[in-house]
Formats: sequence, C-alpha cells, structure tokens
Amino acid sequence: MNAFQALLLGIVEGITEYLPVSSTGHLILVQRVLGIEATESAKSFAICIQSGAIVAVLGFYSSRFRQMLDGLAGRNKKGRQLCFYLLISLIPSILVGVTLNDLIKHYLFDLWTITLAWFVGGLFILAIPHIRSRSPSAEKNYSLNQLTWKMALLIGLVQCLAMWPGLSRSMVTISCGVIFGLHLMAAVEYSFLLGMLTLTGATVYEMASSGFAIADDYSWLYLTVGFFSATFSAWITINWLIRYLNQHSLAIFGYYRIVLAMVVACWLLSILSGS
Repeated sequence: MNAFQALLLGIVEGITEYLPVSSTGHLILVQRVLGIEATESAKSFAICIQSGAIVAVLGFYSSRFRQMLDGLAGRNKKGRQLCFYLLISLIPSILVGVTLNDLIKHYLFDLWTITLAWFVGGLFILAIPHIRSRSPSAEKNYSLNQLTWKMALLIGLVQCLAMWPGLSRSMVTISCGVIFGLHLMAAVEYSFLLGMLTLTGATVYEMASSGFAIADDYSWLYLTVGFFSATFSAWITINWLIRYLNQHSLAIFGYYRIVLAMVVACWLLSILSGS
C-alpha cells in the first residue's frame, strides 16, 4: 500500500460508511481492484480507518452528544435514556462480534459473498414500502424521544446481520428502525449514533489485536492518511444524506446495490474465465 491508496481507501470509507451500501464491502472491492493483498492487516486496516467516520458523526451531532453526556452526569433524563437504549442496541453486536470475529473474517470477507449481500440488500430496500404496509408499527413515525427499549433491542439484533460485509449496518438499522415505527430521520440519527459506538468498539478491538501488525505492514502514516480522508469525506456525505432523505426514500440505494452486484459478479466471472 502507498499513500495514494491509503487516501483513496479513506475517501471510500467516509463516503460509504453511513450510506446503506456497505463500507466494508466497498473497501474490500477497492483493495482487490488496487491489487492490495487480502491479508489480515488489510482487513484490519479497513476497519480501523472507520474511526474517521466516528469523528464526523461526533461533529455533526454534537448537540445530541452533549445531551448524552449530560444524561450520563445525571443532568438530562432524555439523554440518559438514549444512552441506555444505545447500550441495549450495542450489546448483541459485542457478543456476536467477539464470539464470531474470526469466522466472519474467514468466510464472509470474500467478494462473492459480499456481492450476494449487495444484491439481497438491494432487494430488501426496494421491498421496504411493501413491508411497511404490512407492519402495524410502521406508520407511527415516532421521534427519537419516543424510542422504547424493545425497539432498541430489535435494532441491535438486526445490526448483527451487518457483520456480513455487503449487507451494510446503516441499511439494516435505518430500514428496520422505520419498519419498527421510527420516523425516517429519527431512524437515521439513531443509526448514526449507534454506528459511532459500534465502530468505536470495532476499531479499539482491531487496534488492540492487530494494531502493531497493521503498522508493520502499512505504517502509521498510511493509517493517519486514511483516518483524515475518511473524516472529511464522511462529513460531506452525512450532510448530503440528511438533505437527500428529507425529500426522498432509500430506493436509489437499492437500485445502486443491485447494479453494483451485477457489475462485480460479471467482473469476477470474467476473471475466472480468463484464468
């Protein structure tokens, strides 16, 4: 890996982290296209630069973050309640991630499985209006202050599915939040806040377990380049996504995922036929 590749990976991470298209899947695809060997360090590098996207969310939702800090200090009841619900949502991912991390990396970080996840996820997004019409809770349009612990637990459980690269954490949490009764923008905000905690945990875990290996293979300079490019691109993307979803649905991302899956599948098949 060189500095330009680290910069490009950081940009891709920042753009795709909070879009329902799977940042990990895109990073693995870009690494493959750039000829970066799919080593454990490469997989861990892709996870660690997600910390840049965390910083972007902290900046964008700074007022909500202050409310949560006040809640932890006992000065804001709603902030304390939100922290409690985020913790409930986070626990399933911690349990599954720590238990199955090696198996997930071994079996699900392949481009074929990622391509399948892109396609399935695209169909799911396009099916959301039909699913919502059959859900008794979907039209409630609850605000974030009306979130319940049961909804938080359900969102946390479905978030575990996103450990399959290609499905997308944002996709499953936003989509299921809406289906469970949250207003779209409330589901987006909760997904971003939950993502901040989830990505922090994943980054700390990877740095603790593979940090020195990453530094030996790629150097701290490349991690720094990836971090700052991810922060900047994530900030721009979050601003755009919020404005876009105020007037549109998630459908465009469903079509994108399906087209991407078809293109990547054709590319992989051409590689197989050429070999």
